[in-house]
Amino acid sequence: MDMPHSQDSQNELDKRSQGRRGLDSPSVKARMARFMEPCILLLLTAEKSHGYELMERLRRFGFDGTSSDMATLYRTLRQLEEDDMVESAWEEGSQGPPKRVYQLTEEGRALLGEWISVVRENRDRLTTLIDAYDCRCDRDCMPYAAEQNGGIEE
Repeated sequence: MDMPHSQDSQNELDKRSQGRRGLDSPSVKARMARFMEPCILLLLTAEKSHGYELMERLRRFGFDGTSSDMATLYRTLRQLEEDDMVESAWEEGSQGPPKRVYQLTEEGRALLGEWISVVRENRDRLTTLIDAYDCRCDRDCMPYAAEQNGGIEE
């Protein structure tokens, strides 16, 4: 039998939910920052680019150009350059100050290939997770959920 929540138990629930990491938490954002790396590598296979161009083109992959995304972009580019995955040079533009332009190296192309292999493997795992979640939420699919739990129905 369900007991009504006392004020103390409600306060405890509130504290726990505040402590949970949400989608905007730093740890989740850090994981997405890691995803920016293969996106940058892919974009640089098409043509060399400067940071603002890359950020504009990264919107396609879900990055929205916030100051946090810009900081992540430049931090990632610096790391990729230190690791010899990209190289950069200052180029004069027709307007404004010179811009640092980045291009992919052969090592960067190899790294992109490795990233794509990992992403493909993880895509399959993620599809399995999503399908299992959708099934758990759909009571018509409970035999599938039981089968996936080793025959144990919940």
